[in-house]
Amino acid sequence: MPKITTQSDSVRLEQAFEQFNELSSRLIGAYQQLEEQVAVLGGKLAAANEALRAEATRNEALAARLSLLLEALPAGVLELDRAGCVVSANPAAQALLPALEPGKRWPQEILAFMPGDDAPLLRLPADDGQTRFLQMQTCPLRDDGAVLVLLHDVTPLNRLHEQLAQQQRLASMGQMAASLAHQLRTPLSTALLYAANLQRDDLPPAERARFAGKVVDRVRALESLVQNMLGFVRSEDEGGVVAVLPLFEELVAMIQPQCERAGIALSTSMSLSAGLSVRGERKALLSAWVALAENALSFAPRGGQVTLEVAEEGGCLEFSVEDDGPGVDPALQARIFEPFFSGRVGGTGLGLAIAKKQAERAGGEIRVGLSMKLGGAAFVMALPVLATT
Repeated sequence: MPKITTQSDSVRLEQAFEQFNELSSRLIGAYQQLEEQVAVLGGKLAAANEALRAEATRNEALAARLSLLLEALPAGVLELDRAGCVVSANPAAQALLPALEPGKRWPQEILAFMPGDDAPLLRLPADDGQTRFLQMQTCPLRDDGAVLVLLHDVTPLNRLHEQLAQQQRLASMGQMAASLAHQLRTPLSTALLYAANLQRDDLPPAERARFAGKVVDRVRALESLVQNMLGFVRSEDEGGVVAVLPLFEELVAMIQPQCERAGIALSTSMSLSAGLSVRGERKALLSAWVALAENALSFAPRGGQVTLEVAEEGGCLEFSVEDDGPGVDPALQARIFEPFFSGRVGGTGLGLAIAKKQAERAGGEIRVGLSMKLGGAAFVMALPVLATT
């Protein structure tokens, strides 16, 4: 017998249909919203993909441009990994260093310059048997130790510098030869004049002896000038050890008689250890000290004063010479150590030049200024101390 549906069941069924319709409507609305969002996201994704494609195209163009630039760049460019192996090299680098190929290790002697050295100059043999000069600069690429190396062939520039230096040396030698000829001319002419007088048959014996003495004096002056010149141009490094105290005592013994003849008061001072030594050749160093002392004597007035002093200051020996003469014009202080430059009549202009060169050979220097004690010139030769025994 069929079941009879009550009114309450109809109501419930109607409500269920209404709920179903409502849920269906919501589901349809949500689905439509989802479709709209998918469409929006799809558009954004398409735009992003288009932007990425455009960026990739730009990067490819930039990479191609950079590759062309590296190909055309006259400087060598290499990338090295942490182990020092070549990752890549442009044609210029391969031309400069043909033996270096990708994967090959950078030479150990060149690795010593890396990273960050300030453009060291590499000397490499060239095919023509000469030397090729490469300037190298490095900089780190990443934190993994990769290094970018830039190589510049500065061989033509370096050869120009060498040619310029050679021309300057030749010009300096020519100037020095002209100055030497000028210095030799006066005593040589005087000696020839006296020698010509010696040929006179009517010359009295006393005059003959006097002229002969003059010839000897002029020849000795020539010999002294030549010896000074040889001392100046000698380039070898004298590597001996010189005890300072005996050297200073010998200097004083040589200068004291000259001061007495010139009527100049000589004062000396020593403030150093007995066994103090400096590097150099004893005879050459003594000649330099004598030159400084005699320079002071030549400018100090009769009745004036000259002081000689040796002292140890901060690991250096300082030999000081001061006088009460006119001093050195500040405008000339840069030139007085030039060979053949003299501030007095009759001077050869070699004494101070020799003194300066001897100081430099011994690893020291010479300073010139105003004497605070005497008011004249003050010369200080500073030399590094070797030892105290």
